[in-house]
Amino acid sequence: MNIGIIGFGNMGKVHAFSVENLKYFYNDIDFDPVLYGVAASSAESAAAYAEGYGFKRAFSSPEELIRSPEVDVVDICAPNVYHYDFLKAALECGKNIYCEKPLTGFRDSSVEICSLAKKGKSVCGVVFNTRFLLPVVRAKELINDGALGRILSFNISFLHSSALTPYATGWKQDKNICGGGVLVDLGSHAADLALYLCGNISHVSGKSQIAFPKRLSRDGGEYKITNADEAFYMTATLDSGAVGQICVSKIHAGTNDDFSFEIYGERGALRFSLMEPNWLLYYDSSENGMKTGFTKIECVGRYPSPSSGFPGQKAPVGWLRGQLGSMHSFLRCVSDKTEFTPSFYDAARAECVIEAAYRSDNSQREERVNYF
Repeated sequence: MNIGIIGFGNMGKVHAFSVENLKYFYNDIDFDPVLYGVAASSAESAAAYAEGYGFKRAFSSPEELIRSPEVDVVDICAPNVYHYDFLKAALECGKNIYCEKPLTGFRDSSVEICSLAKKGKSVCGVVFNTRFLLPVVRAKELINDGALGRILSFNISFLHSSALTPYATGWKQDKNICGGGVLVDLGSHAADLALYLCGNISHVSGKSQIAFPKRLSRDGGEYKITNADEAFYMTATLDSGAVGQICVSKIHAGTNDDFSFEIYGERGALRFSLMEPNWLLYYDSSENGMKTGFTKIECVGRYPSPSSGFPGQKAPVGWLRGQLGSMHSFLRCVSDKTEFTPSFYDAARAECVIEAAYRSDNSQREERVNYF
């Protein structure tokens, strides 16, 4: 199974790591995932990556990689602005596609890509790796089993501190490249998880924040942040009547990769923090549960089969484990020719929520989420 990666920044390296290490973490690798090719911003960069990371081939351009008959899976890790063109080209070539979030960054173009994908037989998916963290897996099981009863409210946060620097930090601070600001970048994870764990979002009310509209550019000049939010605050109402808060930010001092959620229901509650990835906290509202308070459910390395248990079921896990789980699930589906989730459809639904939140920010009123 020849995999071609487009873009080899941090996420490209994470994907390559995941491909190369699946055999240690899973017992069902009866296919042979190969880091076949890489394409980057230049042919020279691709050649350096191929030599340094063991790819069999460096491509002169992403388009050449997509058209190659030797490539079975196109793995898109390029900046958001390029996703649409690469996705469309890969679908036209009948490739299986593994795309970093967001799908395109724009509702209408993502809906179009979903429509095109339905017409083909390719296995297509988006990297919402938080779904594959074991505490999130256990949370989904508990919710499905009715442990919380009817969900009443939720809070989902994804907090960074990377935009507290006085300098412009790169392409993610330019909407023309990233499709938005922090709501598109971190918020796509938060919106997906709200839909996945809590239910369909019908209405949103959103407020953006640009705390530092003027920054220093790399050449020492002034760089104006005009179109990429540095923080975004959203109130979301579900079809069920539950109401939740979503906060995503890159201007929260003291945070690192602070992804967390709290879900409150009639019968109980759940809490999780990515900074403590080995635990899921569960509260049982019954009389017995009220005597014990929140219970810490050990998750650590206790992934179910076909997990190999490596490096040990009691060993603590970290952020990379979700990436490995996502990559394994996707390539397993490619091998079996079955549908993968989270799909393009799931990613497009998250972008419908984001689009409505931006409309709300502009109109200063609650907006309906327009799905498709």
